[in-house]
Amino acid sequence: MKIALAILTWDELEGISNLYNRINFDLFDQVFAIDPGSTDGTLEFFKSKNIPVLIQQKTGRGNAFREGLNHTDCDSIVFFSGDGNEDPDDLPNMIKYLKEGYDLVIGGRFIRKGCKSDNSDDKFRVRWFGNVIFSLVCRIIWRTGVFDSINGYRAFKTDSMKKLKLDANKHEIELQSTIRASKLKMKIKEFPTKELLRIGNPRKSTAGTMVLGKTLSKTLFKELIIRKKFVEEN
Repeated sequence: MKIALAILTWDELEGISNLYNRINFDLFDQVFAIDPGSTDGTLEFFKSKNIPVLIQQKTGRGNAFREGLNHTDCDSIVFFSGDGNEDPDDLPNMIKYLKEGYDLVIGGRFIRKGCKSDNSDDKFRVRWFGNVIFSLVCRIIWRTGVFDSINGYRAFKTDSMKKLKLDANKHEIELQSTIRASKLKMKIKEFPTKELLRIGNPRKSTAGTMVLGKTLSKTLFKELIIRKKFVEEN
């Protein structure tokens, strides 16, 4: 199995420069960054490390996922954010479960023993509570078995990811992929991860608690309506 690592950045120089030496690049057959055009030195940093950068045509995490999928010929792809939240020490776990045959692998921050989320900018745990509720709804309706259906720290078999026909543009891509993988009865593995403190810039506005809550609600409703109709779409 050939595995690609896609590093997602957007003005994340401080984060990725701190994480870089903790990433075991030898685990991967292909490594590239996806970036919509950072201006803080992130692109220059990748150039200095000889890591190719795919300049994202449209901003948004969902768009980055699709562009990354289209950019690789590997059997699987791991998406890793360079903002400091995601623990590089869990990359071997991602690879382990992909090789065990799982279609979708998720690092879970909630409920499971050994997990932890970064609540440093969520004093009243509003985002934490919302994520837990969304995941509970997904477990009840689609039997996902996932306690953190919204975390972006995830990996896919590329053939399986193509079958999901993901069309979400921003952070709702995680919820959509969790739901659709369950709809198609794909093998999903969630393992506990410890979300580290974010390094550098604050969260993007699209990841704000209220904005994300509205977007996720729309995604949830849409998936209820369409059921498996996405399978038939071109």
